[in-house]
Amino acid sequence: MLRRAQTAHRNTVSFGDRLANSETFKLLFREGMVLVEEAASYLDGPGRRDSRLMPRGEAVAYASESMRLTTRLMQLASWLLLQRSVNEGDLTQAQAQSDKHKVNLVRQELATSPDVFTKLPERLQELALQSQRLQERILHLDQLIHGADVEPVAPAIHSQIESLRAAFNGSAA
Repeated sequence: MLRRAQTAHRNTVSFGDRLANSETFKLLFREGMVLVEEAASYLDGPGRRDSRLMPRGEAVAYASESMRLTTRLMQLASWLLLQRSVNEGDLTQAQAQSDKHKVNLVRQELATSPDVFTKLPERLQELALQSQRLQERILHLDQLIHGADVEPVAPAIHSQIESLRAAFNGSAA
């Protein structure tokens, strides 16, 4: 019985692995790299000009959102490059997962509140939203490949806030 289960496991094809080696991954890779280039071009050019023309509060929000965008895109690009190395046989999946090569994917929300976000330049908004859609697709693919659960950052923060509220409400009674 155990031998049959081991044989069945060896004959099982991982959907995540197949997807990671597919044309879909190649398209995702190209999309990610193009988005990195577009963001860099905007932030180094028109975005720099746009930020200088903003009132101080919006300029601070612009800086926060552009830093979050850059961080998100660098994290995603690192994951895409690492996965491409695995796909091309330069690294094994085990090597890619080792501490030396590991890219830690973390869901990153927007840096600003929705009301402030809508005051930012339209191109920055587009890039931020595109990067979030790309992030969701990559997090999903990573979960399919590695089977790791990705905990969203926001719910973790909300649970901590609720714990603090409960603690303060309990002490006030």
